[in-house]
Order: sequence, then C-alpha cells, then structure tokens
Amino acid sequence: MKEFIPYGCQDISEKDIEAVIKVLKSDFITQGPYVERFEQDISNYVGSKHSVSFNSATSALHSLCLAMNLGAGDFLWTSPISFVASSNCALYCGAEVDFVDIDPLSFNLCPDKLEVKLQLAEKSNCLPKILVVVHMGGASAEMLKISRLAKKYNFKVIEDASHALGGEYESKKIGACQYSDACVFSFHPVKMITSGEGGLCTTNDTELFEAMQLFRSHGITKDLSKFIKEPGGAWYYEQQKLGFNYRMTDIHAALGSSQLQRLDQFLKIRNEWALRYKEELGDLGIGMQSFSDELYSSYHLFLIQLKSQEQRDSIFAAMRAERIGVNVHYIPIFLQPYYQRMGKYSEQDFPNAMNYYKHCLSLPMHTKLDDEKFSRVLDSLKINLS
Repeated sequence: MKEFIPYGCQDISEKDIEAVIKVLKSDFITQGPYVERFEQDISNYVGSKHSVSFNSATSALHSLCLAMNLGAGDFLWTSPISFVASSNCALYCGAEVDFVDIDPLSFNLCPDKLEVKLQLAEKSNCLPKILVVVHMGGASAEMLKISRLAKKYNFKVIEDASHALGGEYESKKIGACQYSDACVFSFHPVKMITSGEGGLCTTNDTELFEAMQLFRSHGITKDLSKFIKEPGGAWYYEQQKLGFNYRMTDIHAALGSSQLQRLDQFLKIRNEWALRYKEELGDLGIGMQSFSDELYSSYHLFLIQLKSQEQRDSIFAAMRAERIGVNVHYIPIFLQPYYQRMGKYSEQDFPNAMNYYKHCLSLPMHTKLDDEKFSRVLDSLKINLS
C-alpha cells in the first residue's frame, strides 16, 4: 500500500526530542523558565514588545477578547473563511459575531467590503468593537488599509496569524503589530512550528499584555506591586479577574523554542514547494491564491480553485482514494449548524466566500514533501482533472 501523504504534518528533529527530555528531567515540567524563554524568543523573532503563551491559539483569542473588554452588546467581525475559533472567541464573551466577505484572489478579508459594511453599520449604530483579520494560508491581509479603517471607525484589530508565523508584510514580520493591536499564532502540529498544542499572542500594548497574563492563569497575580489588598504573608496571591487555566507548559515551550530555531529553514522549503506548484499548475486552468509580490507567505496551505464544485468533489474523492491527503479549508463559518441556528446569516451576503468554498482544495504542503511525493500529488491531480 502506498504511503499516505498528509496535507500537513510536524517535522521533529533529535534536537527537539532532546529539548523535551531535558525539561522532563528538570525541576519544572509545567510553568517554569522555558515558558518565558519561548515567549521572549518569539518576541525577538517577530519584533514585538510582548508575548503571552497559551495552551492553544483558541485560548489566546478568547483571553485577548476578554482583555479588550468584549462583552454583551458588542460586535466582533471576522472572515467567514477560517476555522471556527476565529469567531467563537466572541461568543465565549457573550458578544455577537458578523462576517466580512473575502477578496476573490487573496482569499483574505476584503478591505473594500469591510469599508462598505462599516459605512452601513455606522448608520445603524452597530459598529464592531473588534475585527479579527485572518491571514489565510500564511499570506497577510492588507493590514495598512484595514488599520486606516480601524482608526476612522474606532475598533480594535486582532491578527489571527495562526497560519502565518514567519510571514512578512511591508518587510516586517507578521506579529510585530505595526498595524494591529495584537497578533495570535498557533503551534498545532500542522503549522509552521509546533509545540504539540499551543498558541501565543504578541502585542506592543502593555495593558493588554498584563491583562492576558491574568486571564490565562485563573485571573490570579502574585505580583506584589499589583496587589489590591495588603498581603497576608509570603504565600499571598490575589484573584483579580475571572480567568481560566490556559497556560502553556515548559514541555510544550521547550519544543516550541527548539522548533523556532529551524523556522526560517522550514519557510524556505515551503516557499520552494509553492513555487514548484505554481510552475506545474500554471497552464492547467487552475486558480491559485494571489497576493502582492511584496508579501512573504509562510505557506501553511497551498490553496487552489477548481472549475466547479463537481470537479472539486470528484478530485477530492479520487485523490483521497489514492492516499493523498488533500483537504478543504474552510467551510464558511456561517454554514455551521451552530451558526445557522442563530438565523442571522445568509449565503447571499457573502458571495465571494461561497464561491471560494465551492471550488477550493488544499494540496499537501509541508517540509516532509520530497520529489516522489510531489510527483504523486501532481500526477494524480493532472489525471483527475481530465
């Protein structure tokens, strides 16, 4: 039987394993020095003032929304083409969710659609408090345009960069927060680097940073300078907010820091495979994600558009039968049964997202691809196109 080719997978080295074993042999396996080290490593890499690690990117999004005081009566807007965590973070806070249609070429949230929606929302007094901008597949959205709209209409901007660690926008690393209030990364095994499970938020806002530190750890602080009451002794701590157990462990952080040392190598490999895909598929009438040459994508995903939904479904089934793990990223969030039960969303309001979904396919994209696997993917795709 042929080897299964996944759409994405982790790349673990002996050094990664040694880093985890070192922690397991140390005095700290939960919260210890490696967590702070990993946070500092990420901040140094992307150029942010602060980093806060979490047990998942979902936890990071939730804590960040809480730190921004999102709550009942507020609106959070995001892209409909994303994993459900990008919008669920608002529902966890009791806020309402709406979506902004995507650009048909970049597959990212469209600034022009956003501007029109903001103009209408201003008239009805339902402007968003937060906009979550998803960098689909690893390519940055048009953050400068979005930032200008954020200043005009007074909303916070979160970059959901779960796909985009190592990517660049205007020659700066995604995560530097040049045009946003904060940026969230994921370290799930299929992402650019992994910590097993884990997430992290970067920001240059010290108040957001300190609030997120509280929310990830039960709302508790042991910092004497921040106590509200007089400490009762050296054991004293204070719960100041209703927080959660969203902390990353030293085991996960050690793996993340070790992986980070190879991130640029991983990105180089992904971009090389992306270039080969483009060269091979360019004359086949296949649509591909398109963005400015000035961007540097991390290529978490290699996204294509086929001619019809029927063709996409047929090719998906055929390639899966040949043990090639193509996938579909994503079902529009508003089509999920949970969101449909809200009765607020219409397919007609998001034509670009619906068109994208009916034609999209993700091809295998990871560092363990080789010439043989790549040829299998291409040969299967070409045969099944006919």
